[in-house]
Amino acid sequence: MDIHVTGPGTGSMYQTFLPDGSVVVNVGGLEPLTPEDGNITYTTYMEQYMTSGAPYLKGLYYPINERPKGIKRETLVKLIREAAKLIMNGFSMPVNPIENLASDGKLFIEMCEKDKKFCELVTSRAPDTDFDCYDFWIDDIIHERGVWKEKQGVDDSIEILCPFNRTLLRELREKYGIHHYDVSVN
Repeated sequence: MDIHVTGPGTGSMYQTFLPDGSVVVNVGGLEPLTPEDGNITYTTYMEQYMTSGAPYLKGLYYPINERPKGIKRETLVKLIREAAKLIMNGFSMPVNPIENLASDGKLFIEMCEKDKKFCELVTSRAPDTDFDCYDFWIDDIIHERGVWKEKQGVDDSIEILCPFNRTLLRELREKYGIHHYDVSVN
């Protein structure tokens, strides 16, 4: 029985070597925000694209809103038992790539489907687009961090480096049940 429990980073790359029918459990990591954001952290799965791109694996994820509270033994054991059950009962392959994404990955896919301008911004190398709009993890967008954050200018104007449909993003965050960092999770 092959269950790979990992978090973001290099450890996620080992899933490539798992046999068909294995399960990857990504416990996620915590990404800190800046002091002006209240030093609140949020969950990041980072290399979930590796699981999404492996049709012979099934991916499970630690609950996105629970991870900032720490890794709880009961929750992790529940995920491992779920992984074992999937292996024992079998699951159909190839696994749909979207099924193997965490909720923030699914949100990103839906955002791209519904907002073609946004999708073009993050996937094309347009000559007048700031490079920072390409250098990101999806959770940077989901949590409006860095270049994806609205910043108030000195003259009270709103500065936006990488524009996108924030209303759609916020609707999708609600749809996928993802708490934004402005909601206390502690």
